[in-house]
Amino acid sequence: MPKPPQAAPLTRVAPHDEAMVEAVIDWFVAEARDLPWRRADCTPWGVLVSEIMLQQTPVARVEPVWREWMLRWPTPAALAESTQADAVRAWGRLGYPRRAQRLWECARVIVERHGGDVPGADPDLGEAELLALPGIGDYTAAAVRAFAFGERAVVLDTNIRRVIGRAWHGQALPAAHLTKRERDFAAALVPEVATEAVAWSAGSMELGALVCTARVARCEECPLATECVWLAAGKPGLEEAPKRTQAWHGSDRQVRGRVLAVLREASAPVNVTGLAVLEDVEPGQLDRCIGSLVDDRLIALVDEQKGAYALG
Repeated sequence: MPKPPQAAPLTRVAPHDEAMVEAVIDWFVAEARDLPWRRADCTPWGVLVSEIMLQQTPVARVEPVWREWMLRWPTPAALAESTQADAVRAWGRLGYPRRAQRLWECARVIVERHGGDVPGADPDLGEAELLALPGIGDYTAAAVRAFAFGERAVVLDTNIRRVIGRAWHGQALPAAHLTKRERDFAAALVPEVATEAVAWSAGSMELGALVCTARVARCEECPLATECVWLAAGKPGLEEAPKRTQAWHGSDRQVRGRVLAVLREASAPVNVTGLAVLEDVEPGQLDRCIGSLVDDRLIALVDEQKGAYALG
């Protein structure tokens, strides 16, 4: 199979590229989902919480939990006054519970260093201030600057990378690691006007989430269909994409989740090693998972004599 054509790095975008960006923005204006963290009355804290929750988790699962969090902890100060255990308990079954831990830590730092206000509004210092928060990386910092403060930022998640890779470069799926060349190209596409830059970031992300998805591309609904290099080439490479091979059932991630579920529901410390509901795990797996949860400071041994644990 011939390789799709490779585009040269851009320092400036051509009118053709600007038209493609505008097409995505126009599509987004018409098709965007009405999500609570996109509304004008959503605070920067609400945007930050949504971005952490949405990492590797579908919108349908996030939205009800996000609403509950924002009712209970509408500000960083409110969450900072609670315990990490409260945050992990409220996280429920969203998965990757260290995100709850990081949000709680983040809230405390925001209160201690920034007077309770999410940083990011300062065009010069905002990015550095966000990156200094616990668990905040390049993507989240850029997303908060864009979606919470309306700043021009290079927001690059998997969805946006996939849209750009297919439409401009003919690549079925983005590479495992973001390269400087890819980032420079993406940066060149971001409109100079901040409001348009935000709309492009949100629109290309939405397009990747709803239409130009990883496994099924609904090209007939795509505003870039007539210009898409990947579609014109016959959509090559999708069949070669690696499939998920790690089973969820019986994995350490599942067992860790089951342990946390027991402790979330408990009103007192629990000896989880003696529970019948956890007897079906592999030999040594429960001890390994408990040890990793302790190492992550998500749970703690509070009664050594009874072997009882509680949320950290």
